[in-house]
Amino acid sequence: MNARTTTHQPPSQRILVRGVNWLGDAVMTTPALLRLRERFPQARITLLTPEKLRDLWKRHPAVNETLEFSQRESAFAVARRLRAGKFDLAFVLPNSPRSALEVWLAGIPRRIGYARPWRNWFLTQSVTVRPEAVRMRKRSLGEIRNLTNPPLTPHASRLTYPVSAHQLHEYLHLASALGASADLLPPQLFVGSEEIAAARIKFGLNETTAPILGLNPGAEYGPAKRWPVERFIATARELQQRTDCVWLILGGKKDADLAARIEVEVTHHASRIPPKNFAGQTSLRELMALLRLCRALLTNDTGPTHVAAALGTPVVVPFGSTSPELTGPGLPGDPRHRLLKSDAPCSPCYLRECPIDFRCMNGISVERVTEAVLNVLSS
Repeated sequence: MNARTTTHQPPSQRILVRGVNWLGDAVMTTPALLRLRERFPQARITLLTPEKLRDLWKRHPAVNETLEFSQRESAFAVARRLRAGKFDLAFVLPNSPRSALEVWLAGIPRRIGYARPWRNWFLTQSVTVRPEAVRMRKRSLGEIRNLTNPPLTPHASRLTYPVSAHQLHEYLHLASALGASADLLPPQLFVGSEEIAAARIKFGLNETTAPILGLNPGAEYGPAKRWPVERFIATARELQQRTDCVWLILGGKKDADLAARIEVEVTHHASRIPPKNFAGQTSLRELMALLRLCRALLTNDTGPTHVAAALGTPVVVPFGSTSPELTGPGLPGDPRHRLLKSDAPCSPCYLRECPIDFRCMNGISVERVTEAVLNVLSS
């Protein structure tokens, strides 16, 4: 296990934060971690994180060091390594039984997390869920058919939620159990100027004077979160004609085929500069540097969307099966971002695949997305 240490003053308390397992969720925990640092300025805060997310936390002021674990490790193996840290307090962000079991097995004397079945016994303080919290429940096929059948539900409309329901509040509320402020902060990540300069050189962007736009067409959770690829292509072509931009196609290794198709079809119609396809070719830190270089990111609702917003890059996001009110990137209501949705009454359904006609995403047009990106660029 590798530790990465920053230069905070010697601590008066050793705090272990058990981090979450997904990229977008990890970004949404940053306001709570910043509030935790504010509450315990002299503490040594160690973040236990999946190894794939380790580099996300480089340079982050809320964290002194990271400890990584792999998917192959059992809770018992992780706990054995945690014992050496002699932690005073465990702050458990995930809601899983395993995350609470790990800190209990490690013998950490004070263990705080949300109250959930099969794990409360492992915690010394189980925090009750906020009254404003919303459970993201998957809709059944029968419910979806009823909502989309006009004779049955003639006035059905898309479900919306208040700002107070956003997931950011869940993590902040948990931090408030330790005396931290629950007031909203924007999610924040940090990338250095030397990292940005290195990315410019490595990815051939040093001589680029055209506006740089990012295109992130994948979504790991499933196809229900993906705006149709044909619409990404049409939008990329239109925006290049109107802005003379250079597109950076981004994503993971699983997005390689999708990215290659977009590269070929946009290149065929490129007015000046063909797109640069970096999908599956970047480390997490390099992806962060490239996102910081972008004037805007056109993307599905996925992890890099949250990363971009936390770095200060405006995002344009078509939302289908998920809710921007609950898990949208950045600070709720941030005017820099454009979070687009249709009026499909079955949305959000939280399913991996659409069981009917994908009307939530098909209801978001190329013209609407194009204008949203242009609006971001002009503002």
